[in-house]
Amino acid sequence: MSLQQQINTDIITAMKAKDEVSLRALRALKSALMIAATAESAKDSLEDEAAIKIFQKLAKQRKESIDIFVSNGREELAVTEREELAVIERYLPKQMSEDEVKAALQLVLTEIGATGAADFSKAMPAAMKALAGKADGKIISSLLKQLLG
Repeated sequence: MSLQQQINTDIITAMKAKDEVSLRALRALKSALMIAATAESAKDSLEDEAAIKIFQKLAKQRKESIDIFVSNGREELAVTEREELAVIERYLPKQMSEDEVKAALQLVLTEIGATGAADFSKAMPAAMKALAGKADGKIISSLLKQLLG
């Protein structure tokens, strides 16, 4: 079952269970998938990889919104965003731990021959490609800076 089909099935389940939080988040996911599917350059159906990228973008937006709401003292809005984020994260691949990211980055650095801070601009794109969808870009960047000194 594709992610798109899974979302549609889960929307029906959430409606039957009267789960407003899940329903709100699932509708946002479905809407984003429909927008991507109807874009001019889109194919007839969306691949799961493309759907995951869309979900990651939505999760990142929710995280940024949470930070903004918390910093402005709007905890009630942050709670809503956290609830939706929890639902979105169900459809994302499991994120790597910090130790796993470090190990993967060391492999990437060895492959491309990066040794110092001057190689950061060469290492970052390779690291992002190797860890796409498995770790947050901020974590990758900070660990990469640590490793390169």
